[in-house]
Formats: sequence, C-alpha cells, structure tokens
Amino acid sequence: MQTNPALAERKQRIDSNMSKIKHKIVVMSGKGGVGKTTMSVNLAYGLSLRGYKVGILDADLHGPNIPIMFGKEGVKLSRISEPLEITENLHISSLSFFVPDNSPVVWKGPQKITAIMEMLEGIKWGEIDYLIVDLPPGTGDETLGIAQNIGTDSKAVIVTTPQKVSLLDSTRSINFAKLINLNVLGVIENMSGFICPDCQKEVNIFKKGGAEKMAQEKKTDFLGSIPLDGNIVESSDNGLPFISNDSLASRRMNDIIAKVIEKTEKEN
Repeated sequence: MQTNPALAERKQRIDSNMSKIKHKIVVMSGKGGVGKTTMSVNLAYGLSLRGYKVGILDADLHGPNIPIMFGKEGVKLSRISEPLEITENLHISSLSFFVPDNSPVVWKGPQKITAIMEMLEGIKWGEIDYLIVDLPPGTGDETLGIAQNIGTDSKAVIVTTPQKVSLLDSTRSINFAKLINLNVLGVIENMSGFICPDCQKEVNIFKKGGAEKMAQEKKTDFLGSIPLDGNIVESSDNGLPFISNDSLASRRMNDIIAKVIEKTEKEN
C-alpha cells in the first residue's frame, strides 16, 4: 500500500511541531455536559500560575467555548499560526477565532480531520511545557484524529459526573484511550456534591464517589472531585477561571493539578 506523499509530509510537519512540546494532555469525556471544557481551562490556567508555559487547543469544533471562558468571545485572528496570548505563560487557539460568530460548523468527517490537521500543523506553540487539548465529547473522528497525530507520548484526563449514564460513557473513553495507546493520567469527578451556601450542608445531587470506584475497576488513578459551586458558573461566564478564587472547588482543582504535575514529571 503506497503512502500519499502530501499526507506524509504533513505528518512530518505535525511531528516536528509537536516535538517542541514537553507534555501533551487531551481532556476527554464520554458525553457532553460534564464540564470538560471548564476542567481544561482551569487545568491549563492553574499550570500557568505555577510558572509553566501552557497552550490550550480548543478542538471541540462544534462547540468551541474556550475563548468565552477567558473573556475573548468575538475575538478574530487573521493567522492560524499565532495563538492568542492570555498571559505571558498561557496562549490559546480555537476555531471560533476564524469563523463567524454563532455560525454552526456543518462539516462531515473528512472536513473535520482536515481542519484538525491544519491546526496541529499550523499553530506555532513553540517550546512549551504543556499543551492541553479540549476534545469534543465521545470517541469520534476528531478525537481519533488528534490522538493519532499529537504524539505517542500523549496523555489523557477523563472527566465525568457521578451518575451512572456518565460513568458508563467515561468507561468507554478509558477503553478508547488505552486502545490507541494514550496514557490515562486519571479521572476527575465533576459536579460531585453541592455545598448549600446557607446551611453548609452537602447535598449529592448527582450522587458521589462513582468515578473513584470506576477508576479502581479500570485500574486507573482517581485525580479528585470538584463540587457544584455557583462561583464556577459566575467565574466562567465572566471569563475568569474559578481556580483564581478561594473556594473549595479551587482548592480541589489545585490538588488535581499537583497530581498531574507529579505524574507527568515522574514519567519524564
């Protein structure tokens, strides 16, 4: 079977681009609505606050929301090669920088793969410590295309909520990651308990602890849990990662980041 020379050359350029990045982490979820993008944003921002050079690639082509969570909704860029600077240590790139606002992306599989390859090839992150890739939910074309092209040393973080339907889908994500040789760093349980702001009583709206049990069954590390917190929604809507606030959620997120750093640095 002959190799397409153009595709082979593109793959070489992608490999060269990705080789400058020390750690590449894809953030996955088995289903939508579990807070995957919120976890991606706060993981990246928290790493940048600790002095690491970080990039975020918004690879959710149908719902590119990373810019909104940094207060950059409506920003347009003329060149794909230059990611947008959020801070000295943090840069982001998203399809939303290059398409009209509120326009749906109506693409078939090959068009999605082409767009992903262009982003992996064209965005010049430079020599950075971490690239966080916010994937679309599920295990479709985009997820497979990115996982097969960002490098064999790539890692995955799985985000789920505690209820059974989300845990079942997240189990499939873990199986998928292992099938394509992504190193699974661990599982985050989001929306894990709600602390009443008035009485301080914890209410497990979506149950609690299911992700930790699932991680044990899949022989995967449990990174931690993030509770439901009204400040998370308010911060995200205002373009400010919730990890910058002093709250139970931010402290839990910092604990998760510490584990991610420990695991990635140990492997390196």
